[in-house]
Amino acid sequence: MLTELDHVIASNSERAFNFLEDLVRAPSTVGHEQGALDVFAAEMEDIGLRSEKLAFPNTPLSHSRAGITQPESIDAAARYQLLARTPGDGPLKLLLNGHMDVVPAMTPHLWTSPPFEPERRGGRLFGRGTADMKSGFAIGSLALRSLAEVAPALFSQQRLGFLAVIEEECTGNGALHSIIDHGITAAEVVLLEPTDLGLMVGGVGVLWIDVDVTALSGHAQEANLNANALELGMKVFHGLTRWSEQLASTLPEPSMAIGENPYNVNLGKVHSGDWTSTAPSTATLSIRVGFPRAWTPDTAEKEVRRAIEELVEAETDFALPPRVTLTGFRADGYLLATDSPLVRDLSAAHFDAHGTLPTAFTLGSTTDARTYLNGFEIPAVCYGAVAHDMHGVDESVELDSIVAAARTLARFLLTRFTREEQS
Repeated sequence: MLTELDHVIASNSERAFNFLEDLVRAPSTVGHEQGALDVFAAEMEDIGLRSEKLAFPNTPLSHSRAGITQPESIDAAARYQLLARTPGDGPLKLLLNGHMDVVPAMTPHLWTSPPFEPERRGGRLFGRGTADMKSGFAIGSLALRSLAEVAPALFSQQRLGFLAVIEEECTGNGALHSIIDHGITAAEVVLLEPTDLGLMVGGVGVLWIDVDVTALSGHAQEANLNANALELGMKVFHGLTRWSEQLASTLPEPSMAIGENPYNVNLGKVHSGDWTSTAPSTATLSIRVGFPRAWTPDTAEKEVRRAIEELVEAETDFALPPRVTLTGFRADGYLLATDSPLVRDLSAAHFDAHGTLPTAFTLGSTTDARTYLNGFEIPAVCYGAVAHDMHGVDESVELDSIVAAARTLARFLLTRFTREEQS
């Protein structure tokens, strides 16, 4: 059967690539995800899964693990997430998870081809979201379509779900909403994030903050007399960078290589000033901060605020203390044991498909796996395609890796659900 399965996966691969291209053509930045979700729904219905829209209210989520709700300017009138399920009744045995939201592409002039017009070059598909993580939907679609041909009764006894969430890139509230509001859970979860065909079993904590800095404003002819708000803001950023480096030294992430800084601080956006010949009186710095798995988001917030306060106290240029506001992620770190049945069986499926064991690793970032693992004690692991330049210019995915990952996933599903029926 496995030889036939690989043959069917290969023959269906072009259809999966076309599906991925259709997803990329539907820009799905935060607040605009529904067009891509419609593409996903049509694909799942064609395979034979039943699709259900899950309402996504754009209101604060009162849960200890919730991120900060995004601005009300987002058009939330018809926002939803989507769950595709195999036919039947009863709980889900396994849940495939992917996020449909992508980060913006605000510098299209730097791209070799337009970011939302997918283009194939050198064995890769280029475009925003090709890797992170619409490639995961192509993997899942390819595996499920091929299994429907080779083993049409595979899910007759136990059900499988394929969930497409939103706001994974900024709050993580999509996965949380699906559980709290709609009860979408399963015994295990496989997130089809791009992992270079490895198993990503953990990540650090992540906090998003805005730092608002105020300074004296004045004419440029006197710019040398006082530090302006942007200069003060950069002092805060550099101070947090030094703080994170010290944190990595005193509280290293044991699952990552020595010498790496798992708690990187990133200055993502800056807004400052209103006139070239005026010293800016205000500056807002949007900053992403990593923190140890041993900390809660509340602990991380307190430590970040303390670090900023100590920096300001040591400086004489701050007329007023900066204001720190949470803006998105309040994500705790997570780690799934590498000897868990989920990791073991996915590794075995990968070995059967490719003849080598996949690498298990953690990253200085986060995924929705934390929600399932930390909040609801559901084993969750990430496995997916080979990605290049995620979040960057000329983001791309290796097309062959989509096929390779689908071969692993199909074997894993075949083993999981056949074993269940025989037990």
